[in-house]
Amino acid sequence: MPLALLVLALSSFAIGTTEFVIMGLLPEVASDLSVTIPQAGWLVTGYALAVAIGAPIMAVSTAHLRRRSALIMLMGFFILGNLLCAIAPGYWVLMIARVVTALCHGAFFGIGSVVAASLVADDRKARAVALMFTGLTLANVLGVPLGTAFGQAFGWRAPFWIVSLLGVASIIGLIAVLPKGEEVRQGNLGREISALRGTGLWLSLLTTVFFSAAMFALFTYIAPMLRDVTGVSPNTVTWTLLSIGVGLTIGNLIGGKLADWRLGTTLAGVFIAIAVTSAIFSITIHSFIGAEITLFLWAAAAFAAVPALQISVVSFGKDAPNLVSTINIGAFNTGNALGAWVGGMVIDQGFSLSQVPLAGSAMAVLGLITVLLTFAAARPKGEALASS
Repeated sequence: MPLALLVLALSSFAIGTTEFVIMGLLPEVASDLSVTIPQAGWLVTGYALAVAIGAPIMAVSTAHLRRRSALIMLMGFFILGNLLCAIAPGYWVLMIARVVTALCHGAFFGIGSVVAASLVADDRKARAVALMFTGLTLANVLGVPLGTAFGQAFGWRAPFWIVSLLGVASIIGLIAVLPKGEEVRQGNLGREISALRGTGLWLSLLTTVFFSAAMFALFTYIAPMLRDVTGVSPNTVTWTLLSIGVGLTIGNLIGGKLADWRLGTTLAGVFIAIAVTSAIFSITIHSFIGAEITLFLWAAAAFAAVPALQISVVSFGKDAPNLVSTINIGAFNTGNALGAWVGGMVIDQGFSLSQVPLAGSAMAVLGLITVLLTFAAARPKGEALASS
């Protein structure tokens, strides 16, 4: 196993942690910067929008670079952004810092997955890419709860200092172990853009948006919901995030196997499960045990969609896999922003925190509709996906 894969996994762990850790610290951030919880939630939205907009822009901007050089440059942006987060004196500086950090996100994962696949033999490419993305999964299992714990103990800025150090370790590793003999890329961007056609592709990308919206309408406000409605302590929030991370990991593994079985059926079933568990959480949120069980099941259902969504998008856009993969990262984060905004709107309109999960349930229903439309659109063209 090439050492470079472990460095890429470390990089994805750092990026995943910095994106999601803010959700466990929204009450601390809001209190320290004298803003409301919904305003603090915009720090999630701003990051997600920056990824969505920045992913294709950064992919185009680095198209002329060697992949090794591009990854090192992107990790430099990441370190700068996290240092700015750690020292931000006010809300808007923190927002700008989050945007700077987000610029590297989508392009790093898009380019990094190509590099990971290039490091191994043909029969191990999928496993190499999976190993890189293991870092993102571990960010949810370990990075977010540990970062939340550090933030609660030493202030919300502490996790950003730690992630900055992880970024430094990552960039040193990238410089040291990534292959140096790669030729400068001569990609035909016009040809790839022209391949972004077809109703199935864009419906599939829209499905990704609604998936993330369904997830982050609830997940963004998980800390204030648990603390103010369920009535748990800050330490218990950390353990709940760990439980959610385990559920995400299990769901990801199960979802991959199910997607290989029947792609359309898996996606439809997952969106139904997300809608149901989100709605149930609006009831069980008042009970500690009920809330913990429901959140675990919700997390497993949610991340079971991730492999299926990736397969769906790349299959519909098989003539431009690199660009489509990058755009799909943007679609995920567009959904993150939409979900955080929808959840914040529920709160701003005077509804209780216990009703926020219903917004996530509604987003999941919209996702189910786009799944049905996606595969219905594919059938007349005889695409293989339609029968899966």
